[in-house]
Amino acid sequence: MELKKPYLLFLGDAADALAAKVAQGIKTWRPEYCVGQFRLENCHADCGLPDMSISDAVAAGAQTLVIGVANRGGIISDEWINVLVEALEAGMDIASGLHNKLTDIPTLVACAEKQGRALFDVRYPTQVYPVANGKKRSGKRLLTVGTDCSVGKMYTSLAIEKEMRDRGMDADFRATGQTGILISGEGVSADCVVSDFISGAIETISPANSPDHWDVIEGQGSLFHASFAGVTTGLIHGSQADALVLCHEPTRQHMRGLPEYALPDIDVCMAANLATARLTNPNAQFVGVSINTSGLEEQAALSYMAELEEQLGLPVVDPFRQGVGRIVDQLVVGA
Repeated sequence: MELKKPYLLFLGDAADALAAKVAQGIKTWRPEYCVGQFRLENCHADCGLPDMSISDAVAAGAQTLVIGVANRGGIISDEWINVLVEALEAGMDIASGLHNKLTDIPTLVACAEKQGRALFDVRYPTQVYPVANGKKRSGKRLLTVGTDCSVGKMYTSLAIEKEMRDRGMDADFRATGQTGILISGEGVSADCVVSDFISGAIETISPANSPDHWDVIEGQGSLFHASFAGVTTGLIHGSQADALVLCHEPTRQHMRGLPEYALPDIDVCMAANLATARLTNPNAQFVGVSINTSGLEEQAALSYMAELEEQLGLPVVDPFRQGVGRIVDQLVVGA
């Protein structure tokens, strides 16, 4: 799916800044896509964009209202409906990454049909994907993988794409989750694709390209997560990655949501990801490690990364504290 730009970010009645993290992510990584924000009276979040009415946003060129807030249960609140209808009537599409579907709300469906507008439930794919063929594709690809879920794969991927573009490299972020789709405006939510077609879906969103073009593909899950290893495997095979970046959060006591499963040893994790990646790209290799050090004091974080870098012989960085320039340097050297 591909969303029309630019966006009006809907913050609704967000209880706090964390509840509007999707909107904040879009504003951080794609500020050029955002004309403003719409907040209800009891909203306690602010992305730092101009507050706009629906009519003001349309006058400013907004083509899609993006629901950038998540409430408990991921539902579309009754208090939002009037605003969403107003947006449709004013000529905007609506996009949402919530569990609750826009297309399950009769009022919105009827209004969208009447106005000729589109409703995008980005969590749920709308096209049929082929079975993967594993054939070599032109162009270059980088995939982020993780020791666990929610360790910074999306953030790292976006940071790498930005660093590449800042250097004048030809690069595109390829989203594989709902938040990434809302940030980039296109992609596929891999965890909602039928398992037989995950690799084919990734082949579809990262097609053949020019030899010097890089697709930076957002990773999902972990090969070592008992719940989500399946989607990770399909994504790795479909990516045909030339370069892999491992993402890790060192203060985790166990796999996310699975207290009985310890985090894998980093060497073991890298070996497993390489073995999986080399089914469809025998030349796949790791080019760096991204560490989420938010749970460590700065000196402890720097010491940990320095020790790990000496152990692995690869650049080890925190993309938030230090940026990802040293990882991208590896890609330039290997070009």
